Order: sequence, then C-alpha cells, then structure tokens
Amino acid sequence: MSLDYRSPSAEELATALRTTYAAFGEEPKEDDIERWCGLMSSDRVLAAWDADRPVGVTASWPFELTIPGGTAKAAGVTWVGVLPSHRRRGVLRELMRRQLDDIHERGEPLAILWASESVIYGRFGYGIAAPATELNAERSAFEIRDDPGPRGSTRLVDAAEAAELFPPIYERVRRERPGMLSRSKEWWAQGRLADPEHWREGSGPKFYALLELDGEHAGYALYRIASKWEHGTPKGELRIVEALATSPEATAELWRFLFGIDLVARVKSETADPAWPLFVMVSDPRRLHLSVSDGLWLRVVDVASAFRVRTFQGEQVVLEVADELLPRNAGRWAVGPAPGPTDTDADVAVDVTDLASAYLGALSFEQLAAAGRARELRTGGIARATALFATPLPPWCPEGF
Repeated sequence: MSLDYRSPSAEELATALRTTYAAFGEEPKEDDIERWCGLMSSDRVLAAWDADRPVGVTASWPFELTIPGGTAKAAGVTWVGVLPSHRRRGVLRELMRRQLDDIHERGEPLAILWASESVIYGRFGYGIAAPATELNAERSAFEIRDDPGPRGSTRLVDAAEAAELFPPIYERVRRERPGMLSRSKEWWAQGRLADPEHWREGSGPKFYALLELDGEHAGYALYRIASKWEHGTPKGELRIVEALATSPEATAELWRFLFGIDLVARVKSETADPAWPLFVMVSDPRRLHLSVSDGLWLRVVDVASAFRVRTFQGEQVVLEVADELLPRNAGRWAVGPAPGPTDTDADVAVDVTDLASAYLGALSFEQLAAAGRARELRTGGIARATALFATPLPPWCPEGF
C-alpha cells in the first residue's frame, strides 16, 4: 500500500479533522470544525493520504507542561485516528514515528496524550504519567469531619466574568502542580468555558461558580446538572467539568458548595485530584466512590533535554534507558545535579515507556521494580532512583484534549 504522509494545507485542515471523527464513527458539528481548526496550526497536523483522501491523522497542540521544578514544552497529541478501511496496515505506527521526529525537531522534549484505548500507546513509548481519579459520590452522604462550619462565599458568574476571574486562579495552581497544562486566552474561550449544546450530553447548561475566601478569589467550579426525577423524587446528577482551589481550606469550601446543590442524587467528576484532601476530610470516604484510571500519558521524546529541564532532589543515579522506536534516547544517562550521557556503570535499567511513569512522579522506581518494569543493576540503585524522582504531590492533569 503506497500512501503519502504530509501535512494538510489550510484548506484541507477541516477534511483531516472530519477523518479523525469518522475513525471514531462520529461526525463533527460545524462549530466544532470552526473551533478546533481555528486553534490548530496545519503544520502540526500529519495525515496519511490515499490519493487525495486522508485515511489517517495525528496532530499536536503546543503546550507548556508543569514538571517538577518548572515547566517544559510538550506536544499535546490529539486528532489521532485511522479509517477502518486502512487499519492494521502500519499506518498508525508510521504516523506516530513521523510525529515524534517532528516533535523532536521542534525542540519539544515531551509528548503527552489522553488515550482512547489504553492498550495502544505503550508500543510507541508512552507511559501512564498522571493517573486520573474518578468520583461518583452519593450527595446525601457528604459530611465534613469535625465540621467548623462554612466560611467564605460562592457565587455564580457568567462566561465573560469567568474568562477574567478563573485563569489567574488556575495559574496559581498550575505553577505548583506537575501534569497541568498552559492555557491561552483562546483555549479558555473556545475550550474550557465554551458550552455548545451538543457537548452537554443530556445535561443542562454549563454553570460557573467562583469561591471567595478572606477577600480573595480562592477557587472555582465548572459544572452541569443532568435533571432526573423518579416517582416525584429528584435523582439528578451534578457533572463537574473542573473544580480547582488554591488551598485545602478553599478545597473544602468549594466542595461543600458543590455537594450542597439541590435536586441531585450523585456528584460526578472524571478528573478529581488524586491528592484530594477531601478523602480524609469527609466522615464517610467510601461513599465518595473514588476509582482510578490511566489519565495522562507521556512520552519522553528527548531524554537529554527532559532530564536537563527537570529538577531532582538527591544523589545522582545512572539509568540504562531502552527505546526501541527512538534509538537516540537509548543508553546510559546520569540523572541528578549534572544530567547527561555517561559511560559509568548503570544503577537501574528501565524502558522509556516506564521512565515516563516516573518522570512526573506518578510511580516510584520501587513500584516499577515490583511490577517488573525496572531492574536494579547496582545495590541500592532502585532506592536512590526513587528518592531522586520523588515529588511532594502526585501529578495531575484535570483536562483532556
């Protein structure tokens, strides 16, 4: 099968997006085409063309990703799909390989994505990097332990006010939390704050709530309500799009507000914070019904640059990194105060896929070793690597893309 791999022209961009939707058995709305094509640069899209028709697509957003000690450029991989007529012919693998080369040439040391199917991306060097916590709580069971009573106030604002008030709160949280992404003004307007009717999936409009505590803007929530009644009793769902607060106290007050909304039986979120203090703040954590899914995946595109931009706390360790798809990453790497390639004997052997799970602090090297995903080559190497990559809080990405 002879295919041409190239970026679409500006005029072909909408066709490439329609191909991605078709790969998922869907069709985009016209406002989605306008929205996403307006944000996406055509040179960041790669398509496989069969004659004049795209049959496979991948693309990436240019993000700034918070990492331990700072930020790094990261390509947010998206629009990935191959038409059923061309699957299992190596199209996706070729798209992934070419895209990683392009990301490397752009000077972006990391690639990140949310996987449609969790079995796909490990073979391309992606590993689980920021697991997501899902919430499906019983509203009636919510109670804060030793509750001192409410503080502050929460008020609803419109989308225009939210566009002014929410981004500074988000930035305060983002700067301190590995796994979180930069957001442009356009991304806020066209993505996070937008509310087209077909995004609602049976729920009502998006609401915007601002928490004020001690005279400061301390948190916000985006949510919808899916109304439902059974035998005259409200059984609706509160569907949280995003809820962020700048302190544990603000977190408690924000969720007190959300669990206090009437006419709902369950409170749901697909991206709750894995370090959520409410798990130990509430009287009955079991009835929060928390579960963990894979969340954000990460691929180290340039090992040297990725180690150079991240900070490490502890004694230097030498890693023997394997990378089948990108051999330039393979070899021995000193990690710590003076990172770089080395001929020194390695302390730990790890595949680039599993290095991704340690990079932001999601999994320790001891956890990886216990799962057979890292191998100690010198006594104490696993413990030293764990200490070196440790972070105060687990990484978190509250937004898919």
